[in-house]
Amino acid sequence: MKSFNLGLLPRLVVAIILGILIGSFLPEPVVRVLVTFNSIFGNFLSFVIPLIIVGFVAPGIAELGAGAGKLLFITTAIAYISTLISGFFAFGVSTTLLPGIVQQSSQFAASNPEEALLQGFFTIDMPPIMGVMSALIIAFILGIGMAAIKEKTLYNFMSEFQQIIQMVITNVIIPLLPVHVCGIFANMTYAGEVARILSVFGKVFVIVIACHLIIILFQFTVACLYSGKSLITCLKNQIPGYLTAIGTQSSAATIPVNVECAKNNGVSQGVREFVVPLCATIHLSGSTITLTTCAIAVMMLSGMPVTLGKMAGFILMLGITMVAAPGVPGGAVMAALGILESMLGFGEAELALMIALYLTQDSFGTACNVSGDNAIALIVDKIAQRMNLKTA
Repeated sequence: MKSFNLGLLPRLVVAIILGILIGSFLPEPVVRVLVTFNSIFGNFLSFVIPLIIVGFVAPGIAELGAGAGKLLFITTAIAYISTLISGFFAFGVSTTLLPGIVQQSSQFAASNPEEALLQGFFTIDMPPIMGVMSALIIAFILGIGMAAIKEKTLYNFMSEFQQIIQMVITNVIIPLLPVHVCGIFANMTYAGEVARILSVFGKVFVIVIACHLIIILFQFTVACLYSGKSLITCLKNQIPGYLTAIGTQSSAATIPVNVECAKNNGVSQGVREFVVPLCATIHLSGSTITLTTCAIAVMMLSGMPVTLGKMAGFILMLGITMVAAPGVPGGAVMAALGILESMLGFGEAELALMIALYLTQDSFGTACNVSGDNAIALIVDKIAQRMNLKTA
């Protein structure tokens, strides 16, 4: 008999509904059982975050450096610039629209957990083996070093370590996320905060999707102006890749279709077979828009100050961290948890809200990511023609 596997997004929706029902109708001890799980899971997540950073950033940098060349540098630079543009665009839109949506007069209870949110029956301390910034520095040193010395011993070790961490994410963290989200919403409902949170969720979702579509149009407009291609034709050719990404929720799974879209756009074989797979890993403009917008929404809900200085540092680091995003649903938010915690001061409740907000639109973020990849392919193809560069 064929087993039925409910996808992550439906499970997340069910978890939110169950959390609201539990917080509304069941007694405090039941809610506290879920809160106890949240406390333990949150501590485990904090423990794993530095390992995720080291396990994914170090091999990612090493892989980029291993094939270092002009075309690789150009593609990586364009991808990073595109990510930064997307992040600062999302910052501008969010700081303009969200203050009118999020009423700070009634701050999210997570800012005063002792007064509003329930506490668990007990907790288990799991102190991380290193801080987030220490993990980032170690990852940069190891990644650059592995690329420079061109030896395989440490690289093979780090690749296997990356596989272990990916297994932890795929088999432990992702399956337990719905339970974690259920507990968070049960606690917020019990504290009387959930109605306002959900009203913000829907509006943030609309803003994020609109930003995705605008940035795709911007990326293809720039690419077509530079390459001399027809904007309407290129956008039409990208539709299969966009829809495939929505369905698969995976940039990697969309690569074959996206390469075909690039072929229809007239991108040369060498460039499209090099740029599209590479950008599926390093270019996450849609994810950056989502993370930036959701982070600002959560900060406003929590009564935390949103400043250009703080968000600029976050966006600049986010562009680098996206290289480490695991190839699983919600992988980008997993990779970003460390800097959300260290640079924006997010606690357990804020991180859980970020995960919930992000996963509700992950398919559309992925679709934006892969669409931008083909815009970059158009630009790189034109540069390669003008500079007579080769992909090998």
